[in-house]
Amino acid sequence: MKAPAHEATLLRLRRSSGTLATAALHDMDEHLPWYRAMSAEDRSWVGLVAQAGIAAFIAWFSSPEGSPAAVTADVFGTAPRELTRSISLQQTLEMVRTVVEVVEDRVTDLAAPGDEQYVRESVLRYSREVAFAAAEVYAQAAEARGAWDARLEALVVDALVRGDADDGMRSRAAALGWPDDERVAVLVGSTPSGQVEDVVDGLRRRARSEGGDALVGVQGDRLVVVVGRTTDPVAVAEVLSAQFGEGPVVIGPLVPGLVEAGRSARAALAGLVAARAWPGAPRPIAADDLLPERALSGDVTARRALVDRAYAKLSASPPLLETAATYLEFGRSLEGTARALFVHPNTVRYRLRRVANITGWDPADPREAFVLQIAIALGRLARSPSRR
Repeated sequence: MKAPAHEATLLRLRRSSGTLATAALHDMDEHLPWYRAMSAEDRSWVGLVAQAGIAAFIAWFSSPEGSPAAVTADVFGTAPRELTRSISLQQTLEMVRTVVEVVEDRVTDLAAPGDEQYVRESVLRYSREVAFAAAEVYAQAAEARGAWDARLEALVVDALVRGDADDGMRSRAAALGWPDDERVAVLVGSTPSGQVEDVVDGLRRRARSEGGDALVGVQGDRLVVVVGRTTDPVAVAEVLSAQFGEGPVVIGPLVPGLVEAGRSARAALAGLVAARAWPGAPRPIAADDLLPERALSGDVTARRALVDRAYAKLSASPPLLETAATYLEFGRSLEGTARALFVHPNTVRYRLRRVANITGWDPADPREAFVLQIAIALGRLARSPSRR
């Protein structure tokens, strides 16, 4: 049974609920710039939250033996969850503080004689519970948003791997804050041990610490990371390679945007398959550095790249093509090549330098000689029968 003074105060509070809500909204409009800048719809939702808070306080005041938490849990249910995207937790607490100040400024009028201190203490206790309730609402919204973003992220990465850069993929990427014109590179390798969430969070944190960002897709034992939002995605990808599991890690070529990221992903995935043929390959390794292995494993794109970059260019100068092919067939012997072609060894040296300048691969380097040898073989196979 409440004391008569409390009964009188409760009656005054009920009569003043509308006035308190109006005063709170007036003070918010006067002192909170973010509230004034909101759309009319969002302002109305915030107003409903303020009114619900005052009504819930009065309801709790009528039964002070109960916990305020049961009442405050419904305060934020008057507005849609999307409101948490419009105002931050800090702004919500500013709103609570404004409502509390409105009530405190009117304690003399609201409280029955001798009940002023009790009302002040009740308001403070209630405002604390509202603040806790607000924090819980925002935490739940953040958790739900994080789970939703993770699903969107997985869908975007999966679409890129499959090469489905349609409008649906673009809209999902935009929802994650990734514009179409962001330069990106795709990194693939094995999934490390540990919880999937920890793997994804670790990669994303490391990417941000390097000045970039990452879209991460864990596809069983395969890990696919799209690196972007930085001036040098490849450099960031090289750093992220340490976060992968054992085995090769391959970086796809840099592409101008997410729409083209499928090309980078396909090259990286083809490189991951072909990397088994080069056990001593560096980690990470660019997909283009695995062109011969990719071609041998059936990658049509790699075969075409080798033919275009090496054989086609050398074919424009038959002496260079003949010299490169002979040099490789004779085990990179200058003297043997010179004798076979009936030229001076210095001529062979000059032509080999030209081959390196034209193709970007030096026949004198063991690895690059292998690349050229595969490129010439593929070029010969690609010739039409009439030209053989």
